[in-house]
Amino acid sequence: MSCTTLLVGKDASYDGSTIIARNEDSCNGEFDPKQFVIVKPEDQPRAYKSVLSHVEIALPDDPLQYSSVPNAIRKSGIWGEAGVNEANVAMSATETLTTNERVLGADPLVEFAPAIGKPGDDDYEPEVAGGIGEEDFVTIVLPYIKTAREGVARLGALLEQYGTYEMNGVAFSDVNEIWWLETVGGHHWIARRVPDDCYVTMPNQLGIDEFDLDDAFGEQRDYMCSADLEEFIERNHLSLAVEGASPFSPRDAFGSHSDSDHVYNTPRAWYMQRYFNPLDEVWDGPDADHKPDADDIPWCRQPDRKITMEDVKYILSSHYQETPYDPYGTRGDEASRTRFRPIGINRTNHLAAMQIRPYRPQVNRAVQWIAYGSNPFNAMVPFFPNVDDTPAYLRDTTARVTSENFYWANRIIGVLCDAQHAQTMSAVENYQLKVGGLGHAMLRAADEQVNRLGGDAVLGAAAREQDYDDEFVEDELVEDVQPMEPDEIIAAVRNPEVRGILATANEDLARQLKRETEKLLDTVLYTSSLAMKNHFAMSDN
Repeated sequence: MSCTTLLVGKDASYDGSTIIARNEDSCNGEFDPKQFVIVKPEDQPRAYKSVLSHVEIALPDDPLQYSSVPNAIRKSGIWGEAGVNEANVAMSATETLTTNERVLGADPLVEFAPAIGKPGDDDYEPEVAGGIGEEDFVTIVLPYIKTAREGVARLGALLEQYGTYEMNGVAFSDVNEIWWLETVGGHHWIARRVPDDCYVTMPNQLGIDEFDLDDAFGEQRDYMCSADLEEFIERNHLSLAVEGASPFSPRDAFGSHSDSDHVYNTPRAWYMQRYFNPLDEVWDGPDADHKPDADDIPWCRQPDRKITMEDVKYILSSHYQETPYDPYGTRGDEASRTRFRPIGINRTNHLAAMQIRPYRPQVNRAVQWIAYGSNPFNAMVPFFPNVDDTPAYLRDTTARVTSENFYWANRIIGVLCDAQHAQTMSAVENYQLKVGGLGHAMLRAADEQVNRLGGDAVLGAAAREQDYDDEFVEDELVEDVQPMEPDEIIAAVRNPEVRGILATANEDLARQLKRETEKLLDTVLYTSSLAMKNHFAMSDN
């Protein structure tokens, strides 16, 4: 499944949050309607079986509650995609990656093989289960981890045990760290910690361009990997480094080097970094430091300024604005405007951005921002994930097309606006500005309401042990508000009074969102109707 990922370290974000964000794009020729749901421990499976690969996995008995954005139609499985658990750990899975023949020859993907013939026949061959993949990752990992680093370790162990049938990248975050894991062949994997002062761009390619094997097999401060990775590289002659070169480049060793990357992948990384670092390089013209087809665009870099949630939404909605490659633009020509695959593409199912805020108490520290449908024409809206339920407007997506849920309303708006882009974009931009303001206002109001509770209701039992008092929560921004052990975080987050406040805030925002989305639909439907071929200006009145 094709996607685009953006990771923002805590010292690169506008408010000190860690941010992991990704567009989930459906395969060509299909849509996958999405829901935003809460999975309670009693609803989490204990014996899991994948729909696609038929792999069966026994899951632990003590899952945490978590949010998820699964498919509304489960014919291909759950596809949970993105969420936050009660330990305030976030996960985004997955970014489909590329690889090369040497890797696949050394460690083939673990693919499902259906049964041949019928039981009892002489030529009968029973089915062979495949490995794990995007369908499964969130469900079998997120409920069982209490830090981002634990997420890497758990998924890595599952990959080594069961294998995978596809190449994927997966992000984990907590308030302190972001980790990015990439699969390598059927059973191997690498992971790198995102530098705190950097952002990462990931456009469907194996992306990590530097890897410290000594650290991965030593302290594991910033790198982790499968247990036999060094032997795997050496035995299969995978390193392409010339003698004396360092550090090791996974992108060269494990990634792809195809012409199609220059159409489908590298232009997206180029545009994202062009946006976040306009002062660092020459990005356009024959003398550009990096062009859209460059193979050496860095995996991570420090931005020219701090990155906001609005920047996250803008770049994951982008379509090469202000370049000759914009399909809605006037620069270039017809050929250039369709040359590269946009980030904000027609078949985006949803955008999820998980923000873990260091200045808030654990009870309302996590925020999950959601957008459905084609991003140039929608809005990204914040919701608190540590609640007992999500608003029906985002939860109850149906297989049937209807404007009564957020997913299909956005699909309809996107089609209408794409056909009349110039005529409708003013209305879309006004809608995005209004809804974005409502979202930030909701967060601020909910934060203030939680502050007023004070004491143990906000801080949890750990407050008594660490001498916090009610004055503490009156401060709006406090560094490292609530240093807690993971089990203390979970206990604090389960406070029913706070969950009620956050759920009410979610519901209020969903009602406002529905009202504003229906207004936009009314406007763009009328505007687009004026461009119908049977339109006639002479009126009946």
